[in-house]
Amino acid sequence: MATYEYDCPRCGRFETHQPMGTAPASHECRHCGRPARRIFSAPHLTAVPARLAAALDRAERSGAEPEVVTEVPRGKRPEPHPSLSRLPRP
Repeated sequence: MATYEYDCPRCGRFETHQPMGTAPASHECRHCGRPARRIFSAPHLTAVPARLAAALDRAERSGAEPEVVTEVPRGKRPEPHPSLSRLPRP
């Protein structure tokens, strides 16, 4: 079901739910019974399922935050800073 918006000259705007593509150009106002003309408004796209919202957030974060590294990559290891050699060892 799609949501269609109508504007009554006396009562103001109201919404109706009808099958997609079946909304007439005018609809009877629920309050006063006068004909109300159909108006076009922005679709309601803000409601996103929770699982989809979580996946979108995770994808967005992965672009700015690096992956977790658990070990030093193989290859040449960097030399420790010379001042670190004077620190006490456990």
